Amino acid sequence: MSLSMYSASIPVLKQMLSALSDVLNKAEAHATEKKIDPNAFLGARLFPDMFPLVRQVQIAADFAKGISSRLSNTDVPSWPDNADAGFAELQELIAKALAHVSAFAPEQFDGSESREIVLRAGTPKEKKLQGNVYLLQYGLPQFFFHVTTVYAILRHNGVDIGKRDYMGSY
Repeated sequence: MSLSMYSASIPVLKQMLSALSDVLNKAEAHATEKKIDPNAFLGARLFPDMFPLVRQVQIAADFAKGISSRLSNTDVPSWPDNADAGFAELQELIAKALAHVSAFAPEQFDGSESREIVLRAGTPKEKKLQGNVYLLQYGLPQFFFHVTTVYAILRHNGVDIGKRDYMGSY
């Protein structure tokens, strides 16, 4: 039996979005306990040319909704990003992404491995990828990059999290 595109994407996205939510809860609790301004975490970056934590969470949510929508051949919803989002707004965003991803049925992904996925349509950066290439070589690596960067920012800033927190429940 081969691995379906649904199985290779939806359970993974759900696992990591849930773990991301839990990591943010720990960060917020740490900030409260240590009397640290939450913005110290929300605006933190690993390096000056990288996005801050808030934007990393937003991009992770964007990839989760984009992967699931594109592979199921449905429209990618547009959700506004708030640069001043706090922990509560980030949790709402993750919950919205989880609900979106969870709404898909396995049969909606039938044939998606060979479906053409067009990114940045009509722009000079337009890219066309076959569904399996999009998922395995672009979508999931991008998603994991941003989830991992959130983890790294928080760990670097003293939040008591480890690999189990990053991985979540599986």
